[in-house]
Amino acid sequence: MQSLAALCVRRPVFASVLIMSLVVVGTFSLTQLGVDLMPNIDIPTITVTTRLPGAAPEQVESEITDKVEEAVNTISGIDQLNSNSAEGISQVVVSFLLEKDADIAAQEVRDRVNRILPLLPRTITQPTIEKQDPDAQPIFTLALTADKPIRDVTEYADKVLRRRLESADGVGQVLVLGGRNRQINVELDAERLRGYNLTVNDVARALQSQNVDVPGGQMERGAQSITMRTLGRVQHPDQFGDIVVRDVGGHPVRISDVARVEDGMAEARTVASVNGEPTVLLQIRKQSGTNTVAVVRNIKSRLEDLEGILPEGFSVRVVRDQSEFIQASVSSLQEHLILGSLLASLVVLIFLGNFRSTVIAAISIPTSIIATFALVRYMGFTLNMLTMLALTLSVGIVIDDAIVVLENIYRFMEEKGMKPTGANIATSDSVVAITARPISCVASTAAFSGGMPFSSMKR
Repeated sequence: MQSLAALCVRRPVFASVLIMSLVVVGTFSLTQLGVDLMPNIDIPTITVTTRLPGAAPEQVESEITDKVEEAVNTISGIDQLNSNSAEGISQVVVSFLLEKDADIAAQEVRDRVNRILPLLPRTITQPTIEKQDPDAQPIFTLALTADKPIRDVTEYADKVLRRRLESADGVGQVLVLGGRNRQINVELDAERLRGYNLTVNDVARALQSQNVDVPGGQMERGAQSITMRTLGRVQHPDQFGDIVVRDVGGHPVRISDVARVEDGMAEARTVASVNGEPTVLLQIRKQSGTNTVAVVRNIKSRLEDLEGILPEGFSVRVVRDQSEFIQASVSSLQEHLILGSLLASLVVLIFLGNFRSTVIAAISIPTSIIATFALVRYMGFTLNMLTMLALTLSVGIVIDDAIVVLENIYRFMEEKGMKPTGANIATSDSVVAITARPISCVASTAAFSGGMPFSSMKR
């Protein structure tokens, strides 16, 4: 059975078409590859977060953290188990061995935590169990500024801009930071509450019970079925003052009698500024598994559509774009790949002392690497730091394999007196270290079509 190199020697046209086909397929695959900083990996690390509002760190550790640790510690494949107990919150981080499937690990942790729920305090919130996702980091950050109050800027960012950006392809979540949402503040007067013999809980219950919107069931009316609804929402901030807290001596005591209602803002939890000016930041996270550069491209396209509908005085600027760093890093690796190929060819020219032989060896570099892009796309990989670094390192392997083929052809021709055809076939059978068959095809075909070009090669 003929080897691939022997077939390339006897069929030089077939070999040329085969190599050109690989190059064409690789070039097309290169245009379809995504670009990212790092490969998409699934780290088997699970985080269990439990909240107990108002509890001291010591209480959180004894009543929640210790019990969660004991429950998950029996799971197989755990590498590390870390915990953090702070005021009102418990966080347990379970790191598994790399061979552990992250989905299976998350399910096992979830099952163990559900078993101990009856042993935890009743006032806790439902524990959240999340896998560590490298894609959860923000990839794009926008700054929204305007010559208006920060509450109006926050309102527009949350109600309009955020929802428009979340509808872009690949966008997973948009976080609004540095803003202050609208909030109706009810400031109680302690002296008036004491005068009417009321408490803060009385006012809170009145606000909760008289500011509701609940379903009222269905009412059958002949062939029709009417859905009932209780509309009890306060429509205007001034109406909060009319809510009745309690009847005292036959007279209703309203919110306005014991408190002052203010249409204000929530307390500032985060602060953001650009060039010293207060601003509202929108941090955009991509969906897990999507390509960063492609998602950022979709976001920028959506921003171009939004520029024409921004209110007067509003401006949006990009303050962080991770795709620029990714593209710069990949471009740098591509530059190193090309430069390494040229330098490797130059070294071959210096040591072989034959221009034609150098060309034959140099052709093997782009043909082998470009053809590799087809396999990269087939495997679902992206152009990232690791894949580009691997291709850069493979330049030395490719040029080394080409030199081995050329040297062996020369050896069979000069030492054994074989003709080019026989030398090429014998080389393909004897060199077992060759791993890149396109290299053997290129070298063998070029050597055969050129007659005996190696007579002046230097050992």
